[in-house]
Amino acid sequence: MFPKGFKTAGARGGISKKKDKKDTALFYSEFPCAAAGMFTNNLVKAAPVLVSTEHLKKSASDIRAVIANSGCANACTGERGLADARETCSYAAKKLALNQNQVLVASTGVIGQFLPMKAVKSGIDILLGSAGSGPENFDSASRAIMTTDLIPKVSSAQVKISGKTVSIWGCVKGSGMIHPDMSLPHATMLAFILTDAAIDKKTLASALSAAVENSFNCVSVDGDTSTNDSVFALANGASLCSKIKPGGRDFVLFSQALGKVCLELAKLIALDGEGATRLVEIRVMGAGSRADAKKIASTIATSPLVKTAIFGNDANWGRILAAAGRAGVAINPSKVDIRIGGLKVASKGMALNFSEAAAKKILTQKEILITLDLNMGSSFCSYYTCDLSFDYIKINASYRS
Repeated sequence: MFPKGFKTAGARGGISKKKDKKDTALFYSEFPCAAAGMFTNNLVKAAPVLVSTEHLKKSASDIRAVIANSGCANACTGERGLADARETCSYAAKKLALNQNQVLVASTGVIGQFLPMKAVKSGIDILLGSAGSGPENFDSASRAIMTTDLIPKVSSAQVKISGKTVSIWGCVKGSGMIHPDMSLPHATMLAFILTDAAIDKKTLASALSAAVENSFNCVSVDGDTSTNDSVFALANGASLCSKIKPGGRDFVLFSQALGKVCLELAKLIALDGEGATRLVEIRVMGAGSRADAKKIASTIATSPLVKTAIFGNDANWGRILAAAGRAGVAINPSKVDIRIGGLKVASKGMALNFSEAAAKKILTQKEILITLDLNMGSSFCSYYTCDLSFDYIKINASYRS
């Protein structure tokens, strides 16, 4: 299901302090790509975010490659950081016989450290000699971008467009410092989505924006928005399908497939959250608007008290309702119903005589659904998170060491 015309690779250049850890990845297209990117809204933006934004403005219809590294975020590094990000692009471009603006760049790792450019270039040299389109290639690329991640996160989908099979493939890294808040250009989450669909940059950006809003912008591990959050989508048209136009049936089919890939990747982030033992879906229903539902769901999903209760298998619904009440949305607590799994634990804002044993059995499952029905409208939103465990503290107390 890997899209036609793309090559990937992962290699160790020596950026990461972890012995034998791959730390540099290449995503390359044999043909010019329409490209779209969405980046963190954090006011503290890493150098690669700024440089990639610049390159997308100049060459969004002619992108050919993305170079990504783990082990160093290249954030809060001033002019030198910007120069290093640009040098990464220019070095790769020279080796690939491209223009510098045709290369995008992404980084993840510790903030405040400079990129070891000798190691970056070493990694790029190895990548160019090992890039391919086999399973081992995209597996190595997805592993090279990992930091505290325990598993590589990959998803794919196929859809028929004008009789041609269009493939969409994506990988993502993210385990901590996860609470993406991204928009189109105006540890960290990085996502790379490749497709052989024929689509222009504006239409691709529209599809990506909708997909991200319902996936990456609806996931949180710890409530911290990174300096480096980035999603890249590249479309090279190699499937030879008819050009996808906005609003048509083909656009709907493509957008649904793209949304599926992004949502699967977002769920994998929450499932692989630092120290996580549960994947939790917070579903807020009966809201006056989706924006209200999302705001409440996000507040619940990032509540340390809610997340620790889930870790302890405690059906403490009062923490859920309290979080909803401080979300900044006008609700009527006396109308709110709460369910944990299929078990109703509160009705009209008051306790029910539910089985604690049944609730605990639900909360020990790997995946948990918590539903909050406001009974005030017809809008809803699902938000994905994880529990907060002892291991989260251990991992983040020694992240730099």
